[in-house]
This record gives sequence, structure tokens and C-alpha cells, in this order.
Amino acid sequence: MDAGIVSYGVYVPRYRITPVEIGRVWGVDGAAMGQGLNIERKSVPGPDEDTITISTEALRVALARGKIDPQSVGAVYVGSESHPYAVKPTATVVAHAVGATPNLTAADFEFACKAGTAAIQTCLGLVRSEMIRYGVAIGTDTSQGAPGDALEYSASAGGAALVIGREPVIARVLHTQSYTTDTPDFWRREGQRYPSHGGRFTGEPAYFRHVAECAKQTMAHQGTTPQDYAHVVFHQPNGKFPRRVGTQLGFSDEQMRYGLVTPSIGNTYSAAALIGLANVLDHAAPGERILVVGYGSGAGSDAFDLEATDALAGFDRSVGLPVQQFLDGGVELPYSVYAKFRGKIHMGEA
Repeated sequence: MDAGIVSYGVYVPRYRITPVEIGRVWGVDGAAMGQGLNIERKSVPGPDEDTITISTEALRVALARGKIDPQSVGAVYVGSESHPYAVKPTATVVAHAVGATPNLTAADFEFACKAGTAAIQTCLGLVRSEMIRYGVAIGTDTSQGAPGDALEYSASAGGAALVIGREPVIARVLHTQSYTTDTPDFWRREGQRYPSHGGRFTGEPAYFRHVAECAKQTMAHQGTTPQDYAHVVFHQPNGKFPRRVGTQLGFSDEQMRYGLVTPSIGNTYSAAALIGLANVLDHAAPGERILVVGYGSGAGSDAFDLEATDALAGFDRSVGLPVQQFLDGGVELPYSVYAKFRGKIHMGEA
């Protein structure tokens, strides 16, 4: 049954900090660090923002754009690795905030940075089986890196909400594929404030292996080549990895142009590939093929072969901001305010 994306919305916090400013505090060449990661600046959530508020804003935009009655939503799944509560779902709060409760199923998803794409696959199954009319898949994060760690230069915040349904589909899902192994490249145990990572190990055996294999298997199943796609979106822990894997697979810079958003806003983790996809949908034309390959540490990749439909040409984007405006805008912060906003300053007991 024909099913796919019927609407989408994005929200990225307005604050930004640059690698130069972070490096200045830690005595590191921040410009070189930013150049090596291909990150110019990253988004920073305000003190009153978390994955609940970010998800709610993105979903409100998606529902308004698609003129979708919240009561027709049968599932809300929020993928994140930075849920505000250890025990209390994010999804129920978001669903209630947009008026979708009580007749729906809701859950939080976790799989590092591919929790959002896993939520898309789940919604797709429910919609295609006609168990629900619309399903909402959200990827959102406000993750942090330890002070002075390499992750601090990239870990940022943002969210994207995709509404999956059967009509009117603006991007048809032709196929979805996954590639999963036990690869411990990135982790955070219960009670730890900041995640740990395997350094260079996060590249070849983790990100590149999974993303490349998932993309290859998808194209093999579909009988396609890179030349069949107008746009490609990869998960982007930084601005360097997706460009490298795309080149290795045979994609051009032009095909990666709109999907690569990390250089402007940093690594939004579970939202990264979804925000990249949203930017592609802001620019795509009907009939164009789009390949999306997410990645989550631990490790796994989800891929989607999409085709923009004629409905995309008439899609109403008057509500909310285009992704490019989030990429271009923002207010830069000094490290002191950034540290305050992110709770990096911990006072001892009196």
C-alpha cells in the first residue's frame, strides 16, 4: 500500500557557539578543530528547552502544515538519547501538548542517533497495515560532550517530526533497509553525565561500515545506482564523515548539498538525518528520488529509498520556518553563558 511522509516540521534552538570559542577556553586551536570536523558552529538549547519542548514545536508545525487533526494521529514515537526523564515517557507529554491524546499509542525510542529512523519504520508498518491513519516519528536530542572533549565541539540540539500516512503522500517510501551489529563505539552508562566514545574506532568499523553496507544493500535491492538519486542524506556526527562516505559510494557534492546540515548547526544526533531530509524536502521536485541512511552507535543503520510525489509541489510550508533559515540564523554565545545554559557548572554542597 502506498505510504510515506505526508508532512514534516523542524525546530532548532536559536543559540549557537563556535569551535573557536570552545577552543579558546580549553587552550585548543578551535579553528583547526572546526575545520577538521567541518563544523562552523553548533546549536545550543536555551535553559527552558529540552527534547519535550523541541519535539512539541516541530510536531505542531508538521500538523499545521499538513492540516492534520491531532485526533487522527494513532501513534507518537519520540526517538532520542537525551530524554528529560529516566522513568517517564517524553512521547506522552508531546502527544498531550498537541492534542493527540488519549486514543493513541505512544512510546520513547532509544538507539543512539538512529532512534528517529527506527520510529519512522515502526510508523510505516502500522500505517501500511491500516492499524492507524497517521503515525508521528520524531528525532530529537539535546546531547552534550564532556567539557574539553572532542564531542563538545559537535554535540548540539534540534528536532524533526515526520507524519507518516497514506494520503496525501509528499514523499513515498519505496523501500526501507537496516544493517545492525553489536559494535561498541559510543555509550553512556546509567548515572554518567557525559557519553564515552571509542575515538578513531567510531569511524571505520562503526559509522562507515554500517552506513556504506546499508546503502549498498538498499541500492542492490532496488536495482539502483547513486546516479538514480537526486538527493542523498546520511547521518552526520560531523560534517566530514557523511561527505567521505558519500564520495566513497559514488555520490556527488551536488547530491549531498541539501542533506548536509551539520556544518551550520552541529550534530543533532537523533534528529540529524531527519533535519537533513527536511531540508531536502524543502528543495526537492516531484519525481526525484531521495536516499536517506541513518546511523546509530551500538550500532546500526536504517535506509529509506524515497520518491517525491506531485503533492510535494503544493505542500504548504507557510507555517514554521524553512530549514535553511535555521541554518543561517542564530545568536552566538560566549562559553560562560553556554556553560550556564547546559548545566556544566556544578556547585558543591554547602
